[in-house]
Amino acid sequence: MQHLISIHDLDQDQIREIFDLAADLKARQHRGEEHRLLAGKTLAMIFEKPSTRTRVSFETGMAQLGGHPLVLNAGDTQLGRGETIHDTAKVLGRYVDGIMARTFAHETVLDLAKYGSVPVINGLTDLLHPCQGLADYFTIQERFPDLGDVTVSYVGDGNNVTHSLLYGAAKLGCDIRVATPPGYEPIADVIATAKRDAEATGATISLTHDPKEAVDGVQVIYTDTWTSMGQEDEAKQRRKDLAGFQVNQAMLGAAAPEAIVMHCLPAHRGEEITDEVMDGPQAAVWDEAENRLHVQKAIMVLLMRD
Repeated sequence: MQHLISIHDLDQDQIREIFDLAADLKARQHRGEEHRLLAGKTLAMIFEKPSTRTRVSFETGMAQLGGHPLVLNAGDTQLGRGETIHDTAKVLGRYVDGIMARTFAHETVLDLAKYGSVPVINGLTDLLHPCQGLADYFTIQERFPDLGDVTVSYVGDGNNVTHSLLYGAAKLGCDIRVATPPGYEPIADVIATAKRDAEATGATISLTHDPKEAVDGVQVIYTDTWTSMGQEDEAKQRRKDLAGFQVNQAMLGAAAPEAIVMHCLPAHRGEEITDEVMDGPQAAVWDEAENRLHVQKAIMVLLMRD
C-alpha cells in the first residue's frame, strides 16, 4: 500500500495483513506491552469536519505507536485562506511522514495523495469512510471468523459508510444486503464497482427497499445516522422517509439468533436505533468503536514504518 483512500484499492491479502497486524497490536495493548513502531514519525491530521472518534483514535494511536500526531483544523491553516491542495500537499510532504484527512470532497484526499510525497489516509469523505469499513469487518471477523459464511444487512441511508461496507464485502467475500427508502440508495457507480469486485470472491450484493427482507436471517445488522453532516436542512424529511428503517427489537428478532448490531456512531437514539438495542446484549457497537483504534494503528504502521 502507498495510501489508504478506498477499500476498493486493496486486495484481499492486503486487508488480511491489516487485520492480522491489528489483532497483534490489540493483543499487545491489552497486555500492556509497548509497541512504539513509529517512533520519531509525525502524522499530520487535517480536519474539515468535526470529529470525536476519528481524532481521538488517530491521535491516541499515533502516540501509542511512539509517533507525534499533529492536528490541523482547516480553518486554522492556509487551506482556510485559499491555499491550494497542491501546495499544501507539497509543503506537508517536506515536514511530516504521513497525512490523515477528514474532508467533505473526496477529490481533496485524492489530490493530497496525487501531489504529496507521503502516505495519505482517508479519514472520511462524503463518498467513502474506509477506516470505518475496515474496522467494521475486523469486528465482524472477531465474532464470526469465516466471513464467507456471514451476511451483513445495512438498513438506512445509503451513505459513505454504506459505500465502504459494499467495497469491503466484495473484497472479503461477505454477502451484503442494503435496504434504503427509494431515493436513498448508494451511488450507482459504487454499486457497480462493488459488484464487479464481488465476482472474484463470490460475494452477493443485493439492494432492496424492504428492511424486513434485508434482515431476514442475517448475522449482522448495521445502521448509521439518518442525517449526516451537511444535511441538517433535510433532517425533518429524512426522519419521515426513514421512519420504517429503525433498528429496534422487532427488527433484530428477524435476524439470526446469534446476530450482532453495529453502528459507526454518533447514534441518534430513538431515530435509527433504539436504546433497547443499542444497550442490549447483541450490540457490538463499543467493540466496533474500539477497533477503529487498532485497525488504524495497523494502517499507519503498514504505510509509515521504514
